[in-house]
Parts: sequence; C-alpha cells; structure tokens
Amino acid sequence: MDVLKTEALTKVYGKGQNQVTALDKAEISISEGSFVAIVGTSGSGKSTLLHMMGGLDRPTSGKVYVENKDIFSLKDEELTIFRRRKIGFVFQSFNLVPTLNVYENIVFPIQLDGNDVDEKFVGEVIKTLGLEDMKNRLPNQLSGGQQQRVAIARALASKPAIVLADEPTGNLDSKTSQDVLGLLKVTGQKFSQTIVMITHNEAIAQMADRIIRIEDGHIVKGGAEND
Repeated sequence: MDVLKTEALTKVYGKGQNQVTALDKAEISISEGSFVAIVGTSGSGKSTLLHMMGGLDRPTSGKVYVENKDIFSLKDEELTIFRRRKIGFVFQSFNLVPTLNVYENIVFPIQLDGNDVDEKFVGEVIKTLGLEDMKNRLPNQLSGGQQQRVAIARALASKPAIVLADEPTGNLDSKTSQDVLGLLKVTGQKFSQTIVMITHNEAIAQMADRIIRIEDGHIVKGGAEND
C-alpha cells in the first residue's frame, strides 16, 4: 500500500521575470514500511518537495496523499492536527526544547495533542536508540549525535504514518552521521515506520532501500517503486 503519494505536485515562487519553479509536476509513490532517500544538489527542489509532502507549505498545484487522504483538502487548523498525528519530522537543527529534558522532549508532541503516552512503546524507542541513561538530561548536556537521536525518538514516539527527515545528519561528523543513520534505519524497521530522508550525500543515500533523484524541480529517477 502507498502510504504517501504525490500527483503533479508543483510549487512556483515569485511572478513574471522573478518567477521560479521549485517543483514541476513531481510524481512519487512510497509504500508503507520503506526507507526512501530523496537525493539532489542544493537548489534541486528536494526540501521544497519534503515541505509539501509534510504539509508544511501548500503547493501551487497538485496533490499530496497520506494514507489516501488528500492533505491539502484540509483547512489550515485541520492540516496542523493531521500533521501532528500522522507525520513525524527530523530536522537538521534538532529543534529540541531547551528547558525540557530528553524524555519530556520525546513525549511533548503527544501531550500537545492531548493524548496518553504509550509508555511501553516510548520505552522501547528510547532503549533502541540508546537513550536510557540520558532521559533526565537537558539538550545542552548532550552531544550533537545524542540530540539527533532524541529528535528521531520524538518523531517515532507518536507512531506517525510517515517520518520525514530533512538532511538529518547535516550538522554531524561523518562517523556520527553513519551511526545516527544506522539507528534511524534500525528503528524504522523495528517499528514498521515509513521513512523519507532528504540528503545531498550520496554515501548516506545508499543506506536507504530506494533512492529518488530530483534535478531542477523534476523527478528524474525512482519516483515509482520500480523506476
């Protein structure tokens, strides 16, 4: 089953001579439980694509379906709620709340949504990511790699339909990057999560089950499962 699908997804910025087409009729389909890397150089449109897929920005035209739901048919408030429940994000900059400890950061989105925390599941995620001894630490007491592991745990904890990772190792050294990506892949498999990762790093992309290539706003390879 396709958990994520785009149809003729287009994003245009500016008008007239200043008009830039960041995304041009992009079509991709991603099956449930897969680990997909979207690869492109700077300015290729990969981050724009991720923002559209995650409902962070609305397209000029085209559609995005998450679990067969046309997410842009939702009003802004409905989309915010849907995004919080169905899509987990891992960003390059970690985005942890500095005044909350590791455990509080992980469960914060769940509590924000007014839901009960599945303590057993969250405990498994924390254990798998090697964060058991750090639960009471504040973000400034962690290394960059540890902070990114917390960000991954937070994205997984609410059991989203899909996890979107935007250059998740961009602020990490090469060894830490490999370690973090290895953990992301292992946790994705263990908890049957669908993971879509944006990267410009070919070596990191090779860790994925499938690679989608984007150039100048066009999907040039891998948009469909068997491309």
